[in-house]
Amino acid sequence: MTSTLAEPAAVRTARPRRFVMCRPDHFTVSYEINPWMDRTRAVDAELALAQWETLKATHERLGHVVDVVPGVAGLPDMVYAANGALVTAGGTVGVRFAHPERAGEAEAYARWLEAAGFGPVHRPVEVNEGEGDLLLVGEHLLAGFGFRTTRAAHAEIARVLDRDVVSLRLVDPRFYHLDTALTVLDDDPAHPDVAWFPGAFDAASREVLEDLFPGALRTDEATAAVLGMNAVSDGRHVVLSPAAAQYAELLRGRGYEPVPVDLSELLKGGGGAKCCTLLARS
Repeated sequence: MTSTLAEPAAVRTARPRRFVMCRPDHFTVSYEINPWMDRTRAVDAELALAQWETLKATHERLGHVVDVVPGVAGLPDMVYAANGALVTAGGTVGVRFAHPERAGEAEAYARWLEAAGFGPVHRPVEVNEGEGDLLLVGEHLLAGFGFRTTRAAHAEIARVLDRDVVSLRLVDPRFYHLDTALTVLDDDPAHPDVAWFPGAFDAASREVLEDLFPGALRTDEATAAVLGMNAVSDGRHVVLSPAAAQYAELLRGRGYEPVPVDLSELLKGGGGAKCCTLLARS
């Protein structure tokens, strides 16, 4: 594993967050829309719920507020709340899913967010899958495309939010969302920090990330292949897969505190800690 350490063992500060999650009451793998999904592998619904409850309790133990959106029968992937929207200080952008199997989630999340005071929610024309592909890092809005969110959506979001968008092309179908290949470790504009897996991006996008974050931690395929990059950080604590042990050691060396949470059942649908966690306020 390679890494570039700009601030080895730096003192990190946690920032309280407000997260949105959705219980996996209806979670199953009944279709296949990403390489992680396999309908022949049974899902243990009871275990999936227990693992999700552990993730929620972990966020709360770390001092964060968690709101829960009611799940909808027939929408098994609604548990992946990060795909439900992009919530920013400048406005909330709803989603339009690439696959019809998930289409119903868009309005369910938009209505809940508006009722919770995060509206009005912009209903997009172009396909974007929320924080799956749209990640705020300080002053930068990183936007993935190539598998789900379209490049055209980046222009729409830039117009709606009146801010620049940094487009990054994903090239490995295993990492079909940006949040499966890049972790926002610290979103504070004063010292933004990320970790990323170079193999998930094309050459031009790698150059962009190197220019924006010259001291960023770069991970290897072994970490990305267990969805280790799909992690939630509050600026100090990083909630991640226990299978990403080497990544955890690198994070410790950088001053972060890894917090392993097993989401092996939810991984069967192609999601980890970040997929299950929408950042509503930092």
